[in-house]
Amino acid sequence: MSEQKTDRYADLNLLPIAGKWREGRAGKALQDTNPYSGETLLQIEQANREDLNEAYAAAQEAQVAWKEMGPAQRSGIMLRAVQIFDERKEEIIEWIIKESGSTRIKAQIEWGAARSITLESASFPARVHGRILPSNVPGKENRVYREPLGVVGVISPWNFPFHLTQRSVAPALALGNAVVIKPASDTPVTGGLLSARIFEEAGVPAGVISVLVGPGAEIGDAFVEHPVPKFISFTGSTPVGANIGRIASGGKHLKHVALELGGNSPFVVLADADLDQAVAAAVMGKFLHQGQICMAINRIIVENPLYDAFVDKYVARVKALEVGDPSLPDTVIGPVINQKQLQGLVEKIHRAHEEGAKLVVGGEPNGQVLPPHVFVDVTANMEIARDEIFGPLVGIQKADSEAHALELANDSEFGLSSAVFTGDLERGARFARKIKAGMTHVNDIPVNDEAHAPFGGEKNSGLGRFNGEWAIEEFTTDHWISVQSVPRKYPF
Repeated sequence: MSEQKTDRYADLNLLPIAGKWREGRAGKALQDTNPYSGETLLQIEQANREDLNEAYAAAQEAQVAWKEMGPAQRSGIMLRAVQIFDERKEEIIEWIIKESGSTRIKAQIEWGAARSITLESASFPARVHGRILPSNVPGKENRVYREPLGVVGVISPWNFPFHLTQRSVAPALALGNAVVIKPASDTPVTGGLLSARIFEEAGVPAGVISVLVGPGAEIGDAFVEHPVPKFISFTGSTPVGANIGRIASGGKHLKHVALELGGNSPFVVLADADLDQAVAAAVMGKFLHQGQICMAINRIIVENPLYDAFVDKYVARVKALEVGDPSLPDTVIGPVINQKQLQGLVEKIHRAHEEGAKLVVGGEPNGQVLPPHVFVDVTANMEIARDEIFGPLVGIQKADSEAHALELANDSEFGLSSAVFTGDLERGARFARKIKAGMTHVNDIPVNDEAHAPFGGEKNSGLGRFNGEWAIEEFTTDHWISVQSVPRKYPF
């Protein structure tokens, strides 16, 4: 990597606000730290409401010219961004590792997912189609134009910060919107600043993208209720998402929302499943990124005939996982994101013991690294089965039959992703269609995200869909224009 490329991302302690990279005006500094080593990566002067107003005003003004760009020009900028992804691959991966505590395996997956949605988005400018509809009124033509919404506010999480920011930002930009990003405070660089720098370098005009790093108490509600954004894209917890939905629908300025919220993914193993393949998938689907994924396996449900054999093989595989420094190539379990998250997981472990679950794999935290924990004899009423875990803990439940497995799988307020393993693919598909979730995968893990396939949940797991044609629907709106070509006769 050349010195020029290294220096290009050296000033990410500044915020891109209204076309200029500068310090925020809040008078409060954020320490961005490595969750494994505790090292301070950089210090960021945070934004306040004055910065928020300036960012939204600039985005609203810049969006007018941006949407008027020809589709080939916007597509070219998206493709240039993909090229930058490739040129700076290792640099981006290193940021994901050191800022979010990702293992190298997960960081590579995240880089690939973010690249894929950017490449998919490059096709969007030419895929936006209007329609001509017939009219019952003589001499009238009905035209339906598909237009960008305007300004999109993106609130991104800390677990897959680079991809989950890019998943909204790339489609929104490609379709002619301007964007203001509020990344999680744990991951300001990978959750917003890197994307802004990449798109700036790719040719997105000044003011079309701003990034606001600041405490929720200062700018959180204001970010949503501000009159400029027409759409709020949020990925995060269900309680926060519900509050965003209330503000967006009940405030002075109504706006569209897409909410990708909590999950409690069931992983069902039916009695005719390939045991070894199911075990391998259950290890990957649970412990990728320490289980800090909304789609991660939260509950393993095994039909009775395979239960004991599954537990034995699963325990053996989990005990062999490498735990520790996420930068090492063989590490599977790295640090959880912060001390608050670690404490919450420790409390869940204590609660599982109190409720009668049996620990078969465990260990003590080392810094913010929590070794994997596996509980058996778990029942559906236990906290470890009912709550979203978001860490390297899992409980295994026994199902008496296929019908009982389905009942257990659906026994949740959440409905994001899910999986079922069986030796009969059509049986699996029938089972999958009965699961109340936005996504179900037969003989695969619930952690799946493809740039052209609909991503989203049911129940308390969210509203709306991302990716492909569904992203085009989300980030644009219809404008009905009728043209009366001959004088119309009116009754009075």
